[in-house]
Amino acid sequence: MREKFKTFAKMTAGSVVVASGVYFFNMQNGFSMGGVSGLSIILGNVIPFLSPGLILPALNLILLILGFVLLGRKNGMRTVYCSLLYSGLVWAFELFIPLSGPMTDQPMLELMYSVLLSGIGSAVLFDCGASSGGTDIIALILKKYTSLDIGRSLLISDFVITVSSFFVFGIKIGLFSLLGLFAKTFILDGVIENMNECKSFMIITENPEPIISFITQRMRRSATSMDAEGGYTGDKKKAVVTLCRRMEAIRLKKKIRELDPKAFVIVTSTSEIIGRGFRSV
Repeated sequence: MREKFKTFAKMTAGSVVVASGVYFFNMQNGFSMGGVSGLSIILGNVIPFLSPGLILPALNLILLILGFVLLGRKNGMRTVYCSLLYSGLVWAFELFIPLSGPMTDQPMLELMYSVLLSGIGSAVLFDCGASSGGTDIIALILKKYTSLDIGRSLLISDFVITVSSFFVFGIKIGLFSLLGLFAKTFILDGVIENMNECKSFMIITENPEPIISFITQRMRRSATSMDAEGGYTGDKKKAVVTLCRRMEAIRLKKKIRELDPKAFVIVTSTSEIIGRGFRSV
């Protein structure tokens, strides 16, 4: 239940962040960085009697059905929740916080905030195995059935929508939108990789028992112990290998200094660990 609540909280926060970026920065400036939100902005400009806040849920519904069929019920339910919350927030912002134009006269500044909020929010949702709906669903489908990562999948699925903004909003907004799309892609990959980053430890010590006991009993992690021999001195030692999260790594380094100040510790960063206690295959 604790893990489910944590995932639910992350999905809610990610949806709020994405909705804020889309409404307060994308829609007010005409930035169309792909996705259903970008398509809604374009259609809202082409069809004046329909607002982007109303077009967004309709387009999302079609792609949600596709996600249920191809991604399965678990990911489908998460995406339904995030998509409905995201679409509802955009509509609520439009209703209760009406804006007649950009909040500032600095389009580059607003583009940066748009890219940051959309990229970070989407990364949080992807890390939960969900999405805000729309072309994010297409990206998850491409990731599942091809070797493409999420960033490149989104780039492919969103490029056509972004290019169409040149014809609707003009060259200036089109160039801003294209720049935002590329920036969002790199930020998305970077945030996802950073969120999944773990630490790999190799601890060379003469007294491995208390270190292994701390790792297995206190940290609830596994450890592998191997025989090691100094190439210069010929001393017999043990090499203890373990993996942990970044916050756990700080705790482990501190404890190693207490238990064996002479231990030789090699710490490396890993972008992803697949296995029990980390991520499923």
